[in-house]
Amino acid sequence: MKKEFKVTPYQVEGNVDYNKLIKEFGVSELDNPTLERIKKHTKELHFLLRRKVFFAHRDLNWLLDEYEKGNKFFLYTGRAPSGNVHIGHIIPWILCKWLQDKFNVEMWFQFPDEEKFLFKQNLTLEETEKYTYENMLDVIALGFNPKKTYFLIDTKHANLMYKEACKIAKKITFSVVKASFGFNDSTNIGSIFYTSMQAVPAILPSVLRKKNIPCLIPMGIDQDPHFRVSRDVIPKLGFYKPSIMHNVFLPPLQGTSGKMSASKEETAIYLVDSPEQVKLKINKYAFSGGQPTIEEHQKKGGNPDIDISYQYLRMLFEPDDNKLKKIHDDYKSGKLLTSELKSILIEKICSFLKEHQRKREQAKKQIDKFIFNESRFHKS
Repeated sequence: MKKEFKVTPYQVEGNVDYNKLIKEFGVSELDNPTLERIKKHTKELHFLLRRKVFFAHRDLNWLLDEYEKGNKFFLYTGRAPSGNVHIGHIIPWILCKWLQDKFNVEMWFQFPDEEKFLFKQNLTLEETEKYTYENMLDVIALGFNPKKTYFLIDTKHANLMYKEACKIAKKITFSVVKASFGFNDSTNIGSIFYTSMQAVPAILPSVLRKKNIPCLIPMGIDQDPHFRVSRDVIPKLGFYKPSIMHNVFLPPLQGTSGKMSASKEETAIYLVDSPEQVKLKINKYAFSGGQPTIEEHQKKGGNPDIDISYQYLRMLFEPDDNKLKKIHDDYKSGKLLTSELKSILIEKICSFLKEHQRKREQAKKQIDKFIFNESRFHKS
């Protein structure tokens, strides 16, 4: 019998059945006709879309209808800072960067620096402030357009966000929040209010520009409950429901189940890791789909579907479909050994991180270009 899985904004456990999740969450499959509609405007599809790393959506066809009428959308995603960024975090950010370039749209990036403080016992606001700075460097290093990208930091921009959060909060009942997030009488009241703050960036550009602008949110499927709640409320305030694109989880190195966790160093590759750390983690921890011995592997072949090195190449580090197919076929036939597959991944990740860390260093001088302020916004 298949083990039960659990997906909430605060916990992902078990072997996630994404088809079952589509039904449970009431989202739509990101099917080929919808992908073709995107391709009509972008002329090509990002490999994250081609390979169904983004697998589900809410109201994406409506958003494309609006776009085709000339009603340009904006992008919104975020990162709750509580530690270093790992490679699983950047999947929605990479797609956002591509969408920003292809559609020439604004990107609103929220850093809810109070969220993990409210939900984690041993985290201080001073620590979340430190990680907000570090995480911003990683976002900037991915190449977003500073003229069209706005960072919102909840504690810094509270004066801008709080009024709208109050309007949203007034429309959400405690019973809805309890049912959506599993809260009980011992949950602190900050956690109960938080989802109202997370909803604000989905309407803030419409508020500031005094016109209704469609919003698209690429994100991990675990964050969907926040937006199931807020999507019911936002139209009552006169705004469009945000559209959403959901990605699958990058599995932990051990390949057991769930998703890569920033709090468990041995399960994750961080964007600040050195080449030595990457090599050690992959060689030591990355789950193999190969056979117990070289002879057996060459005879029977490996299983790329469960091999973590292959999955990381497929989901992030080998954009070329032809090269990926050769790796897949060679591994399955036994021609490519597990050690060789791991070496390919190590080289790809180290190459990516070398360039990323170089840009990350440069980003220290650019942060002010990205943080929202009224004068910069009104000049745009």
